Amino acid sequence: MTTPSEKRARFRKLHEGGCFVIPNPWDVGSARMLQALGFQALASTSSGFAWSTGRLDNEVPLADMLAHLAALAAATDLPLNADFENGYADAPEAVAANVRLALEAGVAGLSIEDMSHDSGKPLYETALAVERVKAARAAVDAEGSGAVLVARAEGLLIGQMDLRQTLDRLVRLAEAGADCLYAPGLRTADDVAAAVGAVAPKPLNVLMWTRGLTVAELADLGVRRISVGGALARAAWAGFLSAAREIAAEGRFDRLGEAATGAELKALLRP
Repeated sequence: MTTPSEKRARFRKLHEGGCFVIPNPWDVGSARMLQALGFQALASTSSGFAWSTGRLDNEVPLADMLAHLAALAAATDLPLNADFENGYADAPEAVAANVRLALEAGVAGLSIEDMSHDSGKPLYETALAVERVKAARAAVDAEGSGAVLVARAEGLLIGQMDLRQTLDRLVRLAEAGADCLYAPGLRTADDVAAAVGAVAPKPLNVLMWTRGLTVAELADLGVRRISVGGALARAAWAGFLSAAREIAAEGRFDRLGEAATGAELKALLRP
C-alpha cells in the first residue's frame, strides 16, 4: 500500500496543473470501486456517510467520522480528501486540534467550511472564518507532511451570500493560507470563470451534482478539480429506492434486472 506521505505528495502534485475529478465514496466498497475505475484521488462525503449510517448530514459525531476517514484512507492507494465539515468546532484552537486528529487518520487533505450550523446565523463572520482557516493552516504546517488544506465558502449554497460576497470571502480564505478554494453553488460558466480568476493562482474546486458543465468545459475555464459531494450516494440510493418501491407497491421485481451483476462488482473489488 502507498504510504500517507506518498499519497500527500501525489495529491499536492495533482493540484499544480490540469484538471481532475475527485469523486466522493461513502464507504470502503464504493472507494475501492472508484479506484478500479481509474480515478486519481477520492474525497469523502459527510452526507453520503451519514445516510449510510441512518443519520442526516451534520449529525455524525467526530469520533465516528474519524474512524470512517481512517477506513477510507486505508482502503485504497489513492489520496483521500476529507469533507471535514466545519472542523467539528467553532473556536480556531479547537478546529486546529481536530485537524490534527484528521491528519492522524491518514487523509491527504481536508476541507474546512465557514458554515456554523447555527440556524440564526448560519455563516461565521468573516474575521472568525479567516482565523479558523489560519488555525487549520498552522496545524497542517506543524504536522509537516504536506497535506492539502481546502477552504469552503458556503454562502451561495445556502442563499446567504451573492457571488461577489462569496468571491470576496474566498480571497480572504486564500490569503489565510488555504491551498485550494471551494464555493459550492457556482452554476454558470461565467460564475465559475469569475471564481477561478478571483483565487488565481490557487486552484479552485467546483461541485457538480446534476447536468451542467462537462469536465472538458470546466477544464477550459481553468478549474483544477471537480467533486460531486453526496450526488453519487444519492444516485445509488435512487436505484435502491426505485427497486424497493416497485416491490412494495406493485409486487414486481423488474427493476432488479437493471442491477449491476455480481461478476461486475467482483471484478471491481478484486485487488
